[in-house]
Amino acid sequence: MTTNELKIRTKQFSLEIINLIEKMPNSIACRAISNQIVRSGTSVGANYRAVCRARSDKEFVSKMNIVLEEADETVFWLEIINEKRWLSDLETQKLLDEGNQLTAIFVSSLKTVNTRLNTI
Repeated sequence: MTTNELKIRTKQFSLEIINLIEKMPNSIACRAISNQIVRSGTSVGANYRAVCRARSDKEFVSKMNIVLEEADETVFWLEIINEKRWLSDLETQKLLDEGNQLTAIFVSSLKTVNTRLNTI
């Protein structure tokens, strides 16, 4: 997957998180979780763009760790939404799958760059 393709994919993930949250019930707990997941979910794409501008492998690792943390947090909030049954499995499963796939991609990228850094 190219950098540009991943930029598009993470931006789409952000948009789909926003679309999902707009369907959430309007309770105090739902609003709190909605605020959290909108922040973490949109942060994935925004911070990935910063990764693409990294000037060194060390800067890449630092920025990519932030992206990984935000992606993992978003998956956590999706699991909470799913387990609370605030939305249907059909509505959350696609995003859960995408969040897990993105997390795996980021982990793989970090392993590759960390291996390169440790062999220098």
